[in-house]
Amino acid sequence: MNEPQANDIPAKLTRCFSAVFPELSVQQIASARLETVERWDSVAGVTLATAIEEEFGIELDSPALEQLVSFRSILDYLTGLNAARGLPPIETIEHA
Repeated sequence: MNEPQANDIPAKLTRCFSAVFPELSVQQIASARLETVERWDSVAGVTLATAIEEEFGIELDSPALEQLVSFRSILDYLTGLNAARGLPPIETIEHA
């Protein structure tokens, strides 16, 4: 399994969101939440989870899926995985 470089995580996650929600700009992705993205229904959620699993080489379990309801919460989750693997923390992503 390829370990993602810490600084690549925000960019990779943004690509996952772009693949599932192509209508969103990078700025909209950074603030995307289940409640604010009209197309984020159960099917889109499963599609996003699958894209994340494939991109990061991980498997998301049901408890994790229930909490991953925004770009930020998913980024925080992936950051936690990096910390558990002993990888350095990611830099804060900035969308200007």
